[in-house]
Amino acid sequence: MGKETGFLEIEREDRSYVAPEERLKNYKEFVVQPDDDKLQNQAARCMNCGIPYCHNGCPVNNIIPDWNHLVYEGDWRNALEVLHSTNNFPEFTGRVCPAPCEAACTLNITDQPVTIKSIECAIVDRGWKEGWIAPQPPEKQTGKSVAVVGSGPAGLACAQQLARAGHSVTVFEKSDRVGGLMRYGIPDFKMEKNLINRRAVQMEAEGVTFRTSNEVGVDTSMKSLKENFDAVVLAGGAEHPRSLDIPGAELPGVRLAMEFLTQQNKRNAGDDETRAAPRGSLTATGKHVIVIGGGDTGSDCVGTSNRQGAKSVTQIEIMPQPPEKENKLLTWPDWPMKLRTSSSHEEGVDRDWAVLTKEVVGKDGEVTGLKCVRADWSEGQLREVPGSEFTLPADLILLAMGFLGPRRQGMLDQAAVDLTQRGNIDANEQDYATSDPHIYACGDMRRGQSLVVWAIREGRQCAASVDEALMGVTQLPR
Repeated sequence: MGKETGFLEIEREDRSYVAPEERLKNYKEFVVQPDDDKLQNQAARCMNCGIPYCHNGCPVNNIIPDWNHLVYEGDWRNALEVLHSTNNFPEFTGRVCPAPCEAACTLNITDQPVTIKSIECAIVDRGWKEGWIAPQPPEKQTGKSVAVVGSGPAGLACAQQLARAGHSVTVFEKSDRVGGLMRYGIPDFKMEKNLINRRAVQMEAEGVTFRTSNEVGVDTSMKSLKENFDAVVLAGGAEHPRSLDIPGAELPGVRLAMEFLTQQNKRNAGDDETRAAPRGSLTATGKHVIVIGGGDTGSDCVGTSNRQGAKSVTQIEIMPQPPEKENKLLTWPDWPMKLRTSSSHEEGVDRDWAVLTKEVVGKDGEVTGLKCVRADWSEGQLREVPGSEFTLPADLILLAMGFLGPRRQGMLDQAAVDLTQRGNIDANEQDYATSDPHIYACGDMRRGQSLVVWAIREGRQCAASVDEALMGVTQLPR
């Protein structure tokens, strides 16, 4: 694959960014894609491994060496066909996936992996530009109907696969637009939402019906879905947030990350975000902001706060600071635990690790600070460091501490399917069926909080299982 000596002759050169002082002026994407010649050179570095570990590193099992080779040869259209054979929405993963494929790349042993994510994104973007991506309606209808609840990446992937198999598919989405957390949880500067709109138009042309502003369990009952559809797929995500259980956390200046991010995305869309903001409009402008949680959502809060004009931004994490470089002999080709600095971090933030929150300080009902203490993990368990207490100034505290599984009120209560000990829907990865033979589950609602690429994988696999259950056999790829 690629050029036999490419990895020896060509250095890794990834996408660049617009300078922070410029990109902070707006919410547009700021990645600068290399030209075709550079991309073909980067694809040439794919080294024809005897065992392509990138396949296993990629949750959707992208056939990475094949489309790298096709890009190297300038055959972009066939590269797109290979890419779409395993991934319905590579323009999503090419922007927001952390690229475990690159961590698994053989060249990552020397910290020089192939720029897989950039090449993937370039392939699909070119496909849209050239008009190569078109609806793929089925040749005939099966007469079977499927309800898909949730229009995040799992629900969209499942719905598209089932529609292409000839089933009548209706997607129920509680928000006013499709996309789930991709729509309202991921900032526009990471992924602009016209990408979701474009796919939705394609899917409608393939026969998918979208019913937005329709919350199953509230506006439509689970009983109604079971009575009117041959199968129901629950792909509603894991939206139950982890709360901050310390004194003062009830103050109005302590807010959930998703509330904060959603409001800004609605502003960017031209909406009045206060209609979906029961606690009022929320901005970081002129405020000392503390983000609790060191993951991607916390990073998104950092980038959004800086664009809103925060006075200062601090991000704290309860776990100790990870090493700057992993031990390849112990971790490769698995995803390594190491210090990661995002583009949002580069725009300005104070980061601190091994910090345990103790109390939100307030005055006259407003947040003024956050009392913390240093955490000691040296013996494998959390201990407070005596005498290490400190207080951070704060006007706004954003909670980005992860999720505890799907919300149970409404839909899950009505579905009455078995749950795991962690509160997710109990369904295996073989058939994605729940304890109710009429109901299937996939994505974060089944596996817990995870990545877009895992959601797409599960949506595709669930679609194959549903198709087989309805028809006795399936030709859909898993």
